Amino acid sequence: MKENKMGTMEMKKLILTMSFPIMISMLVQALYNIVDSMFVARVSETALAAVSLCYPIQMILVAVACGTGVGVNALLSRYLGEKRYKEANQIALHGIFLALCNWIVFAILGIFFSEAFLRLFSSDEQILQMGIHYMKICTIFSFGVFVQITYERIMQSTGNTIYNMIIQGVGALINIILDPIFIFGYFGLPAFGVTGAAIATVIGQIIAMIIGIVITQKKIKEVKVHPKEWKFDMQLIGKIYRISFPAILMQSIMSFMTVFMNMILIPFSALAVSVFSIYYKLQQFVFMAVLGMNNALIPIISYNYGARKKERILEAIRFSLLISTLIMAIGTIIFQLFPKELLYLFDAKENMLAIGIPALRIISISFIFAGVSMVLCSVFQALGHANQSLYITLLRQLILLIPLTWGMAQSFGLDTSWIAFIITEVVCAGLSILILQRIKRKTIMKIN
Repeated sequence: MKENKMGTMEMKKLILTMSFPIMISMLVQALYNIVDSMFVARVSETALAAVSLCYPIQMILVAVACGTGVGVNALLSRYLGEKRYKEANQIALHGIFLALCNWIVFAILGIFFSEAFLRLFSSDEQILQMGIHYMKICTIFSFGVFVQITYERIMQSTGNTIYNMIIQGVGALINIILDPIFIFGYFGLPAFGVTGAAIATVIGQIIAMIIGIVITQKKIKEVKVHPKEWKFDMQLIGKIYRISFPAILMQSIMSFMTVFMNMILIPFSALAVSVFSIYYKLQQFVFMAVLGMNNALIPIISYNYGARKKERILEAIRFSLLISTLIMAIGTIIFQLFPKELLYLFDAKENMLAIGIPALRIISISFIFAGVSMVLCSVFQALGHANQSLYITLLRQLILLIPLTWGMAQSFGLDTSWIAFIITEVVCAGLSILILQRIKRKTIMKIN
């Protein structure tokens, strides 16, 4: 079989051609998260607060799906680089099996624990009822997003990323179209409000899942996904989760960070919680572009590590850091120049602008440093050093950030507390560079 393009194509071209479709698909994904909130904000501030409180659970759900996909992606790419095609097929089949298992777990949690979770943050019955309906729908029907993401990672591992753009683009477009229909009640439908936003979300995910299954079966030749050939292998699941578990924790940490930030901000006002939720969704436009590149970078480095191509690995790292810095610099400029216009997207009034404008301008200074850590964490995962990624992410999202934010908020007030993001990202970028130098000596430079 002819060698995959990940081992032969000029590296800059390879990264750009593989990254661009994933970036577009993830930016579309970020767009529909924002559109959801934009429509919900026009229902009421209470509705926006309900969806904002549910958002960490949605993030954890996606973290488990994407984190499991990282293990599937990295192993699949490595086996393809080593020409071990039977093992690669089994990795793909076990990835689908794990996606279904994860869905069952979240469906059970959503049915029985949605109310208990939301009562941690609010006693407002209107917010609670809206949030419970929203969360139950998103978890019970989450099989769509779990299976969709698994098939996307299977495609990425073979170097086919254009299909990711199609899958996520169609799913997001359907969600955006259905949002106002279900939320406000068009074409004879009743106005479902927040519940309508959840219905639109899961319909988009399920349709995207179906498209992913069809494309993989018809277009992806390197990996054969035939359920009849699946043979349960606990060792294989162990291999997947040795890579996936740190990745799941890394992405879940973002959800826990949001929960803790909500706890820090709620004493100031419920509006502060909504502002942070809005910031988080806005910054996804910037961060998702880098994450899209990272999703391409992991299989590229894994493949070339399996194929023992040292110079290609080093070139991939250098070029990815350059692209990340450029993307984050553009994001910083936009947040510095247009914070008011960004907040107006969410029907912001003067009290929200007073909190939101300083938050967006201060936090965005940290973007470039965050980009360095994000790229290098993906490099560590691809080279089999997933624990180092976990350590850096723990520092970025919890161990440094939360105590710093709390301490500065208590001592100096809400506006000053955002400086904690800058301090945290500078420290973690420096540590990431030091870890990279050690891994280069012990892993990359020893490749013959």
